[in-house]
Amino acid sequence: MSSEAIRWMNTAARSLMNLTMMIIEPTSARLLPDPLQEPYYQPPYTLVLELTGVLLHPEWSLATGWRFKKRPGLDSLFQQLAPLYEIVIFTSETGMTAFPLIDSVDPHGFISYRLFRDATRYVDGHHVKDISCLNRDPAKVVVVDCKKEAFRLQPYNGVALKKWDGNSDDRTLFDLSAFLKTIALNGVEDVRTVLENYALEEDPLEAFKQRQSRLEQEEQQRLADLSRTKNQQLFLGSLTSRFWPRSKQP
Repeated sequence: MSSEAIRWMNTAARSLMNLTMMIIEPTSARLLPDPLQEPYYQPPYTLVLELTGVLLHPEWSLATGWRFKKRPGLDSLFQQLAPLYEIVIFTSETGMTAFPLIDSVDPHGFISYRLFRDATRYVDGHHVKDISCLNRDPAKVVVVDCKKEAFRLQPYNGVALKKWDGNSDDRTLFDLSAFLKTIALNGVEDVRTVLENYALEEDPLEAFKQRQSRLEQEEQQRLADLSRTKNQQLFLGSLTSRFWPRSKQP
């Protein structure tokens, strides 16, 4: 075999290897720039959202072809969480597909950064979002996806929602907003300590609502018991004063 043929084969092999690594590995070990410093505002937490199945639902008809329906509560989610979370769209879609969709759902610019399929890590047939490449403190990062495989490398950083089927009565994003606001407003030091409690739940948001309702009922019962105790003490004090009136001062 001639030296020219060997060089060609080596070049082809290197090109194939580079292409393979582009598919398997993220495009960078630091997918996001450094957090903002004063006088600019950096939200204390980072929220990583999938696009399709979480925020949008693809629909096809003969009249319109492919269109993407916006999930109820999406605008409210952005508005309520933007002061608390740096919002990052990290999707397994390609940039060519996702970029115009993100523009259409975020006219007010709540989304800080956009990451696409080339930023994922390809593992066992799944596009995995490796948050160790985000250049953010993992203790402050929440990933929301409709596939647990998407955050399999950091399972306690993720919330897996049921894939949205396009139902217009869906309330999931409103529940998600309440859940994430609770984490942020309580100043949770490490979100993984909270999310781990919901990792095995089929519907983590429903589990959260049930726990919240139970806590509210317990608090109402505690206040009711406290009120009864105070009323009993006041009654006994009044009764005692009748039987043993205080002596009049001279």
